[in-house]
Amino acid sequence: MSAKSWEDPRVHAGMTAQLRLRRERIDAGDAALGWKVGFGSPAAREKLSIDTPLIGFLMRGGRLAPGATVSLAGWTKAIAECEIAVHMGADLAAGADEATARRAIAALGPAIELIDRVRPPEDVEAILAGNIYQRHVVLGAPDASRAGGLVEGIRGTILRNGAERASTSDPQAATGELIGIVRHVADTLAAFGETLSAGAVIITGAIVPPFPVEPGEEIVFQLEPIGTVSVRFA
Repeated sequence: MSAKSWEDPRVHAGMTAQLRLRRERIDAGDAALGWKVGFGSPAAREKLSIDTPLIGFLMRGGRLAPGATVSLAGWTKAIAECEIAVHMGADLAAGADEATARRAIAALGPAIELIDRVRPPEDVEAILAGNIYQRHVVLGAPDASRAGGLVEGIRGTILRNGAERASTSDPQAATGELIGIVRHVADTLAAFGETLSAGAVIITGAIVPPFPVEPGEEIVFQLEPIGTVSVRFA
């Protein structure tokens, strides 16, 4: 993921607006949690004519506890994405090589992101300015035995109301290599005067295609052997 995505005028304008929104939320009393990656699959990138995934932000005010129930009242189109969360143990500067990026990763864990697709995913600038539809994230416990971004042997299974909806034994197939994603986030943030800092969480993109959810449903994401996380909808 070496392309300088921020040189795309759509990305530059969208990220500038997005990071202004982030600063406004911090100034209003919320706290930064980390970053998100979206539209990383080959099909999504082709549709938007982008070479690399898009970057958004996470705030602590949008974090839900595992097993929480979230109301979908007022949402336009609620969608769940089951992802691997990277927990950063050290700052990572732009231009870091693979070994440096691995040393900066303290743990991996499961995550469910909830987005509200309020408009069709067609306009890159608008998608970024709206923080890639981000609403909530549910984070499971981080597994320090996966420090360095070790994904070998990981299998993801998604249950919807107790029935298996999807599974994969190749969690990087839809997103690209996790280490490349982390380096891309660091490079992109640096281009806009931000830093990928120790303590930040990166949710790295849906490991199976995202899917709509409705009130009354429960989603369980098993990221074996790391852990399980779930969320209900009302």
